[in-house]
Amino acid sequence: MSIVVTGADGYVGWPTALRIADRADQRVLCVDNLARRGWVEEVGGVSATPVTSVDERIGAAEEALGLSNLSFVEGDLTERSFVDELLTVHEPEAIVHAAAQPSAPYSQINGERANYTQHNNMQATRNLAFSLHEHDLDETHLIETTTTGVYGAPEFPIPEGGAIMESDGERDEVPFPAMAGSWYHLTKSHDAANLRLAHAQFGLPISDVRTAIVYGAGTAETRADERLATRLDFDYYFGVVANRFCAQAVAGYPMTVYGRGEQRKPFVALEDAVEGLARLALGDPDERPGEHTVYNQVTRAISIVEIAETIAEVAGEYDLDVAVEHFENPREEDETHEMEIANEKYDSLIGGQSVEFAAGVRDTLDAMTARSEVVTAHEDRFLPGVLEDGGQAE
Repeated sequence: MSIVVTGADGYVGWPTALRIADRADQRVLCVDNLARRGWVEEVGGVSATPVTSVDERIGAAEEALGLSNLSFVEGDLTERSFVDELLTVHEPEAIVHAAAQPSAPYSQINGERANYTQHNNMQATRNLAFSLHEHDLDETHLIETTTTGVYGAPEFPIPEGGAIMESDGERDEVPFPAMAGSWYHLTKSHDAANLRLAHAQFGLPISDVRTAIVYGAGTAETRADERLATRLDFDYYFGVVANRFCAQAVAGYPMTVYGRGEQRKPFVALEDAVEGLARLALGDPDERPGEHTVYNQVTRAISIVEIAETIAEVAGEYDLDVAVEHFENPREEDETHEMEIANEKYDSLIGGQSVEFAAGVRDTLDAMTARSEVVTAHEDRFLPGVLEDGGQAE
């Protein structure tokens, strides 16, 4: 038996694979097609941290962390034959499915990228679900990182799971309606619906982990050796708003807040995201809240202007004199929207938030100032003109 981590070359997937391998008795199989590296290069982006080859990563994991149970398989989850062989050979007891084209802005570039994103993301998830069922692996715990972006920005508190519908005096819980704002986010809305159907039809145990915007440059495992660093993108397409603001601070530019910037977005530290996924993969099946569970992988909501002001304050510790500037907002949006989102199940899973936002900012600035020449050389990727839309949650 084994545990499979898909998207294991990614920002969240790689440290998750390391955390699980460090705690697991069984083999941990990293699966990826390495496409993320190409997508970032395609849009002119670069990681602020050095991203070594897969062979170097696996070798460093054994040398620095003693992880002899970690291995890698390159393959495309949209190819059903590959998925069938992967699952029948390795018979995983859990799959952490973090593989996806994760950028909302990338999916919005044109119809070709929108089609690619939708095919890539949804086909991979369907292939995993059907292959598990058709190869009698119905007890394998399928854990997918979807996104809090499926909720949109409603004017009422967001539940952790279904919504309550009332009609003619009758009340019932129904799936939360898809309110996605991009072609990427809609893939995760469809995935959430498909996961629910896979549980209903096949009995697959499902954890739908709706991940917020992730901040932070690494975990204890990735800091053990430079070769283990996870990627840290800061461009418009693949870098979330906190990363872009940190890059602006390091490069000596004011942080660009559009409009009032008081709208709140859901956030979670990389450490807390990794911990939650590891606990789900390694946890006792009898202790799960249910056989189909939605977790809001978020620890708090933060406004765009608070992000900028916190980064400006922390940047002073690095002798960076950073201003926060407000620009006219080119978007039609509520600049004062105060998101409320429930996270009781996720908070209970990880035992409460472990990394405050300011600490995550220090972590990110540590990484970016160490390679400031890389950040400043790519300043055209994050200068004013980029919409502060919160990016994505990988």
